[in-house]
Amino acid sequence: MVKSLDKVVTKEYILSMKKGIIILFSILVIAAAVYAGTFLDYFQGRSEGEDVLLEWKTSAEVDLKHFAIERKTPQNPYIELAIVEPKGSNSFYSYVDEAAYKTVDLVFIYKLKIVDNDGSTSFSAEVTVSHNVSGVKRTWGSIKAMFR
Repeated sequence: MVKSLDKVVTKEYILSMKKGIIILFSILVIAAAVYAGTFLDYFQGRSEGEDVLLEWKTSAEVDLKHFAIERKTPQNPYIELAIVEPKGSNSFYSYVDEAAYKTVDLVFIYKLKIVDNDGSTSFSAEVTVSHNVSGVKRTWGSIKAMFR
């Protein structure tokens, strides 16, 4: 009877260890995919006048080729706005979306595409910005854009 109890305890121990290893491996894979190339401390955006200001900070940058800033509206897919070259670990970044007032949209969704030197990519979390620009500025921006 003691031998069968030992087998049950050993079997349960092995199963719990396997579950622990699977969970740890899953966390490491997810972390590697989300933060490939860099570790973001934060990524945020806000409406400032007729522009949208995006800011982010990295704590570590490893084999990072560049950041690509992407924007979409609830009705449209993402478009690439700009490429930002890396500065190195512990860096602050900012980007001003000066074209946001030219559209009729009031809500923009931004994300960072993180591109490594080997071509692999990952993405930051999305940032939603409610952009409030007066109708006069929006109309004037649309008129100017027609003549460019």
